[in-house]
This record gives sequence, structure tokens and C-alpha cells, in this order.
Amino acid sequence: MTRSVTVRVPAKVNAQLAVGAPRPDGFHDLANVFLAVGLYDEVTVTPADTLRVTCSGPDADQVPLDATNLAARAAIALGARHGVAPDVHIHIAKDIPVAGGMAGGSADGAAALLACDALWATGATQEELLEICAELGSDVPFSLIGGAALGVGRGEQLTPVEVGGSFHWVFAVADGGLSTPAVYGEFDRLTAGTDVPEPAASPALLAALRKGDTTALAGALGNDLQPAALSLRPSLAGTLAAGTAAGALAALVSGSGPTTAFLTADEESARKVADALLASGTCRSARVAVSPAAGATVVRSRYSDGN
Repeated sequence: MTRSVTVRVPAKVNAQLAVGAPRPDGFHDLANVFLAVGLYDEVTVTPADTLRVTCSGPDADQVPLDATNLAARAAIALGARHGVAPDVHIHIAKDIPVAGGMAGGSADGAAALLACDALWATGATQEELLEICAELGSDVPFSLIGGAALGVGRGEQLTPVEVGGSFHWVFAVADGGLSTPAVYGEFDRLTAGTDVPEPAASPALLAALRKGDTTALAGALGNDLQPAALSLRPSLAGTLAAGTAAGALAALVSGSGPTTAFLTADEESARKVADALLASGTCRSARVAVSPAAGATVVRSRYSDGN
């Protein structure tokens, strides 16, 4: 009998991304207010003769299938800690935009880690899983816990954030991706010679989340990487303008982009904004989602005799 484990994991949007000056190690200190949103990948792990990764879904051809994939790295890291050979087939069913600033790769890493933990019955604590997540990448720990959180340091040091309601979003997916290192490099170029302030979470934004106040949240959203993303991909300005003209309360680049995010008053408004964005021709697709969403969760555990 062969067991398989499937984990569902959400995308994220940065309600605030405050970026500090580059550190000696090349990273940047951040104040990163994460919200998990209801767009999901599903990652299934099954015992195999060797480690391999497959992928299906939108833009699956852009997902690396070798050991650089964060899902593969997660299996290797957990196996190394517990003396288990990472001989699993990892299948990623993509629905989170690829290279879109919504932490799709990080989500897959967190999902594979949780799935392998369940498959191998390692008994790892959440603290250990979060340690491995932080080793894999700055956004991976949040993908594991979901909900809402403030990330500091590189974004991996998380404090849960209270959210008093649901928020409705539209995500406009652009053609092609944007390299996160390239966007940070452009941020450094644009801010060279200036006094970059220490990143800090906005009290107004945290209060808006706590109260569930969509209008107040719209006025407090911010992304310090947006000028860099627009510099590298000027066409995103047209997408932002189209969503705002359609009635979005606020618009911003999601993380390092190129996906753009639009906060709306309710589900009906979100549908209208999504339709208008598609009609505008400024994006490839438009997705509606609600936040906050649960983090990585085991949704299926099956046994098969192989017949």
C-alpha cells in the first residue's frame, strides 16, 4: 500500500511592504504585513524511487522541476534532519500565478514540507518546520501559517496580526514574470544616495485590519517596491489605472510584481473590477479572492495498492 499526502496552500498579498536599505549580507530589512488570500496551489507527495517534481496548471512550464524548486529543497531539508531519504514524487497543481509576486514558489515549499512531515511521520514541531521554512526563503514561513502576520528581518520573523473581517481583492496577472532580485536591485538603484528610513509597520494599517475597515485599509496600503517594479515594467501603470477607474478602492503592485492587487468594497465590486480589467486588455487574467485565508493544510491522505 502506497500513501500519498496532499496539502493546500494559499497565495499572499503584501498589504504593506516597507523596505530598508541593503544590509551587508545583500538582504533588506523589511516590515512586511502579509495577508493570505484564497488562491491556492495543491502539493501532493508520494513515495518514489528518487526525488522528482512534476507540475500542472497555468504556466506550469515556467516552474523549475529540478532541485532548485523550493518544494524539492523542502523535502531534502526535512529528510536531512530526520534521516529520511527524500525519495518522493512531488506533484504541484498550480493555481497561484507563477513569478507573480504572490509567493507561489514559497507556498509550494511550505506545502511540500508539511506534506513530507505527514508522509514520513517525523513528528516535527511547528517551531522546527518554521526554522526550515526560514532557511528556504523569506516568504516561506508565512505560507506555512497563513492568516495575517507582520514579518520583520528578511520577512521571516513573524508576529500574528489580528484581522476583524474579510477583505475582497482582485489580482490582475501580467504576461511574464518579474525577478525578485531584479526588482530589489532596481529599488537599490532608485534609492541610491538617499536616506532610506528604517522599515516599520503602519499603525493605521494594523488598526484597519483589526477593525475590518476596508475603507481605512485602502488608504493605508503601501509597497516600497512598487516604483522599482513600475520602472522595470512600465505597462503595469496602465493596469493599476484600469482597476482604479473600474471602482477599486486601492491598487498596488503585489510584492515584487508583476501581479497587481486591487482592494474592493465587496464581492460584487470585485467581480466588476475583474471584468473591467479583462476588458481593458492590460492584463492576461483577473482573479477574485478573499483574505485572510488559512495557511498550509493537509486536505487529503490516501492509500493505494497501485492497481
